[in-house]
Amino acid sequence: MIFSIKVMDRAIMKEAIRLSIEKMDAGEGGPFGALIVKAGTVVGRGWNRVTSSNDPTAHAEVMAIRDACAHLNTFDLAGCEIYSSCEPCPMCLSAIYWARLDKLYFAATRKDAADAGFDDEQIYQEIPKEWNERALPSEQGLHDEARKAFEAWKNKADRTHY
Repeated sequence: MIFSIKVMDRAIMKEAIRLSIEKMDAGEGGPFGALIVKAGTVVGRGWNRVTSSNDPTAHAEVMAIRDACAHLNTFDLAGCEIYSSCEPCPMCLSAIYWARLDKLYFAATRKDAADAGFDDEQIYQEIPKEWNERALPSEQGLHDEARKAFEAWKNKADRTHY
């Protein structure tokens, strides 16, 4: 098997950084930008829109993934790469995995983001804990009833695997 080693495209990363600054200056949200690239072509663009859209999930990477999926008419971004102006937060990193992106390139680190007031360390610390040990009070109920949906899914002949 032959593996190709891909190298970060500096021009694309500079564009993600430029986008982060432009949209922050425009008052659309925090200083984050992201681009999705397929075969050297930008197919998705995103920037932080948390405060301008009142959507706490409107992070740059999530918005770029949404844009690329709409552009390519798919939920599977295998064959694509993401360029982010900053190391993704836990939510965005999860979205990158769910989207099946081939590679992540990032510029600033999560420590740089924390220094600017975007500290995700508490979330990083919470993720590996059991649900009942997290700081967020949680309660489980109707487990057997909810499992019926998964049984139905397993038996659904025309389900779309993802």
